[in-house]
Amino acid sequence: MPESREFLESTLNAMKDHIVVIDHTGNILFVNNAWTTFGKDNSCPSSIDWKNTNYLEVCENSASTGDEFGRRAADGITDVISANSEEFYLEYPCHSQSEKHWFMMQVTPFNLKDHRYFVISHRDITKRKLAENKVLTLSRIDGLTEVSNRRHFDEYLDFEWERCARLRSPISLAMIDIDHFKILNDTYGHQAGDSCLKKIAGVLKTYTQRPSDMCARYGGEEFAIVYGNTDADHAQMLIKRLMKSIRDLRIPNEESPITPYLTISIGLITMYSHEKNNATMLIKAADQLLYQAKDNGRNQVSYKQEALQAAHSDT
Repeated sequence: MPESREFLESTLNAMKDHIVVIDHTGNILFVNNAWTTFGKDNSCPSSIDWKNTNYLEVCENSASTGDEFGRRAADGITDVISANSEEFYLEYPCHSQSEKHWFMMQVTPFNLKDHRYFVISHRDITKRKLAENKVLTLSRIDGLTEVSNRRHFDEYLDFEWERCARLRSPISLAMIDIDHFKILNDTYGHQAGDSCLKKIAGVLKTYTQRPSDMCARYGGEEFAIVYGNTDADHAQMLIKRLMKSIRDLRIPNEESPITPYLTISIGLITMYSHEKNNATMLIKAADQLLYQAKDNGRNQVSYKQEALQAAHSDT
């Protein structure tokens, strides 16, 4: 087998992984063709001399701009150089304006003639990440209505609660129940019931278009809407319009004791985060308001806003 430098470099240049070799100070000693080509394709100057570049400094400079992955890469490489870790792995995004890419960095040391070197490889894992993201998205979607499911709702509400808490902004939650849905199912059959759920979900989607909005199938014939950074007046306006849109569907429910068409009941709460409440209490309050709307005859919204002074009691 050939043992020349030319043979080894040709082997490394044939690999699709982006490979760089550094010394104990972080100076680059070798890059393969895949590394150079990727750099050119992503706006690195074609004249750059990689062998006069310090890879650790590149990572540190990236970290200084607030890049989390630059910080983690610098720390991981340093740990391997210092022999605090045998090797280091990092998955990170590297998106362009037109495409999304993910890579896995691996740092591995080796010794040659009493000197210690470090191979850093970057493997394209885009196909795997896209597949994983597709599975994750499907796991968060209700199969019938194609809106978020209960699991995603719980995750999103916790996230949005914390975000609104940091911003000291209000969050509104609507719990929605289809009135006399069992009667509709018994009268027209389960296929008609499924069709009804899909139509309701379609309307909810049109009222949750902002990045801070989300709608979900909470369970059975019950749905939920989260309006992040949304005050009481705006939330009530949206919900009143939503109720009218549902009525305008004129989905038959002739045996309903309310009207011959499908209606909904809603519990709507607006809260500010403070030390005495949390996302669980937000759900509980919306549920109680929903039951109040149903007890009062259904086909209506029961609304409550938390007092502003309570919201800012920690200031």
